[in-house]
Amino acid sequence: MSGFFITGTDTEIGKTYVTCLLIRDLCARGFRASGYKPLACGDRGDALAMLEAAGSELAPDRVNPVSLRAATAPYIAAELERRRIQPEELLHGYRALASEYSPVLVEGAGGWEVPIAPGYVMADLARDLALPVILVVGNKLGAVNHALMTVKAIRAAGLECRSIVLNHMAENWDTAAVTNRRLLQEFCDVPVAAELIHGQTSIDSAAVLEPSA
Repeated sequence: MSGFFITGTDTEIGKTYVTCLLIRDLCARGFRASGYKPLACGDRGDALAMLEAAGSELAPDRVNPVSLRAATAPYIAAELERRRIQPEELLHGYRALASEYSPVLVEGAGGWEVPIAPGYVMADLARDLALPVILVVGNKLGAVNHALMTVKAIRAAGLECRSIVLNHMAENWDTAAVTNRRLLQEFCDVPVAAELIHGQTSIDSAAVLEPSA
């Protein structure tokens, strides 16, 4: 398990939450795991949460090489600072971590097609990393549509969507939240490896990262 790319059907649907749960479980199983947030917009909270989950004393720059002040798409956030994001810097940061830690969980920013630099989106970064993809789906109305489109896009990039994590973002469940898992299992051939209730504090990393094992 050298690494995995964690993406989501949208922003604010629990990618960091799921990533941190996976890191904690991997470390408890004896793996030397690390998170990697190549791009952070707004603040470094996600990267710091990953460091805490791993019990790591790495410098934040190691797990988050590009930190931008504006909470918007990386392309725009960089423009506001008169910067241009260099994809090679993001790839180099991953390779450096992967030479010391395994697995490295790479968390994208926003969704699958978020712009990073001219002619370069999040899907391009995932393709350049060539890692299996874990899809976090926020369990709400519209989730099935977004999940099916994202799985198709992942495969169109030549990548494997390894599993889906369905995340309940609210305590109360409506009809969509109750039925989304069944629809995903019927209409998508990617396994729903975990369904997290709101506030859940554990996850089976083996089931999510190696569902066919």
